[in-house]
Amino acid sequence: MLAYVFWHWPAAGTDAGSYVAALGEFHRSLAASPPPGFHRSIVFRVAGYRWLAAEAGAFEDWYLLENSAVLDILNEAAVSGARKEPHDRAARAAAGGTAGLYRLHLGEAAVAAADYACRFSKPSGMSYQELHDMLGPLASVPAMGLWQRQMTLGPGPEFCLLSPQRLELPSPLDGDIIALNRLWPAQ
Repeated sequence: MLAYVFWHWPAAGTDAGSYVAALGEFHRSLAASPPPGFHRSIVFRVAGYRWLAAEAGAFEDWYLLENSAVLDILNEAAVSGARKEPHDRAARAAAGGTAGLYRLHLGEAAVAAADYACRFSKPSGMSYQELHDMLGPLASVPAMGLWQRQMTLGPGPEFCLLSPQRLELPSPLDGDIIALNRLWPAQ
């Protein structure tokens, strides 16, 4: 399972309610006519990522995909057919955005159940196997998922641990724990 994760923020002067409505319209159109290999999308309102230049907060869209070939399909589908105008409306209201590509490594792809994201980097000198062994007990909790950025495609730390509850990383791991406010699908 792959996730294309897109962070974006509204342009100055854009009404927050209108921005959220435009996002909802786009994601509804995507759900109504999903491209092949696309599983679903989830949208969160977020604030506090140190590496994201969005002072007033941002939005984090997760697009769950079967594999990397679906990226081309999603890229075309997002701006065509019944999805074109809703996409363009949301895009016109955005000040900027950036994205990353993540693969699920441990746990579940229960992104919609997440209330927290913990973003962190692997400590220097620690092997990936050691990291996975250390996080295995956390990732075995229902609805937890450890996602790893692929090929350094995206900003911020390499790992994202999604969780339905606030968690603390085991030492020596250190990261930013961000509350997620799910907007789509509606709770």
